[in-house]
Amino acid sequence: MIIMTERVKDDLLKLAKERNIYLEGNILKVINTDGDEEFEAYVQEAIEQDKITRRKRLEMTKQVQSQNKELLESQREKDELMDDLKEALQQAEDAKLEAQNDLDVLQKKTQFELIGQIVTVALWIIMGVGVTTTGLFIVAMYTGVDTTLIGNTWSNLFGILLTNSFSIIGTIMGVKYSSESSSRSSKDSA
Repeated sequence: MIIMTERVKDDLLKLAKERNIYLEGNILKVINTDGDEEFEAYVQEAIEQDKITRRKRLEMTKQVQSQNKELLESQREKDELMDDLKEALQQAEDAKLEAQNDLDVLQKKTQFELIGQIVTVALWIIMGVGVTTTGLFIVAMYTGVDTTLIGNTWSNLFGILLTNSFSIIGTIMGVKYSSESSSRSSKDSA
């Protein structure tokens, strides 16, 4: 047991009266009051104040622990949402790339079909003009008509048709090459 001097007792009582400050903790359990009723009342009041203070601290600790638990749960939920968002973003990027690839394939298929149709029509026209001119030339030869004009026309027409057919094919190949290189450069820049 701890025995307090009169001066210490007076200082503790004065501190309690003037500033409402009491001793706290386990030291209160080992103080010997030596039958001093006023100091014994002080110790009892200090014990009650200590109990109230400890209860408040315990409540505060529980409240802080509860808030920490809520914060940890919120952080976990936020992390899960971030993971879900990252996954959704990756899926959207993948879908975008797939759609772009499908569009490129569709455009190339459409261009290829268009080029095929142009070449087919051009060849039919060239063959039609060539067959018609050849037919006229043959008819003129068998009927005895002068074939000089028709022969020159036939020769010039075939030269023009060949030149134009190569020009058409060259243009088509140039457009095809240009569209392929522009799609390559757009993919490289993306």
